[in-house]
Amino acid sequence: MKALKNVVVGFLVSFIGSIPLGYLNIIGFEIYTKGYLQDLISYLLGVVIIEAVVIYCTLVFANRLTNNIKFTKFIEIFSILFMLFLAASFYFQADNTVAGESGLTKYIKYSPFVIGIIFSSLNFIQIPFWTAWNLYLVNGHYISVQKSIRLWYVLGTLVGTFFGMMALILFLSAIDKKLNNVSGFVISYVIPIFFIGMSLYQAYKFYWKYYSKTKK
Repeated sequence: MKALKNVVVGFLVSFIGSIPLGYLNIIGFEIYTKGYLQDLISYLLGVVIIEAVVIYCTLVFANRLTNNIKFTKFIEIFSILFMLFLAASFYFQADNTVAGESGLTKYIKYSPFVIGIIFSSLNFIQIPFWTAWNLYLVNGHYISVQKSIRLWYVLGTLVGTFFGMMALILFLSAIDKKLNNVSGFVISYVIPIFFIGMSLYQAYKFYWKYYSKTKK
């Protein structure tokens, strides 16, 4: 019963957490629109392999990671800079996108599985995300972390991420087809604005968390 509870809780948290539009979903959308369903599946498998390592490690070392302020700061600063890098990458490829080649074309020529591993490895923001969630779930007794059943929780999270991302990507693809393939415009202009907004939001959270004079 505890194993089933771990699977269900892990699936729900991960499925909902994978729905918001992030760069992993955007890259998956581009891979799917330029390839086939098997390419998307291969990409998602690469993503969840790295996520499995992150989730398991943050589950085991959650308290230590939370208390390591320097490490947390590094992750948050890297995330802000990486979002700006992605915004610039998409924007400066606008001309290529108009010509029929998006800024991600040079990447999706490689194995989708390898791309999933690489970009998921760069998704450092998932470390504080899973650290916070794992602490909350453990302290609230929503999951059990005995060695014999903790892997069921990890399995549930991976299945949730896989199907959550796939559902969103297929949904975006369906919308794109109905809107006469506007993905080129979205990827070149809307997505950079989205990433800039995300970086500014994370920068604001970082400032408020560490430097705001109004904090008590």
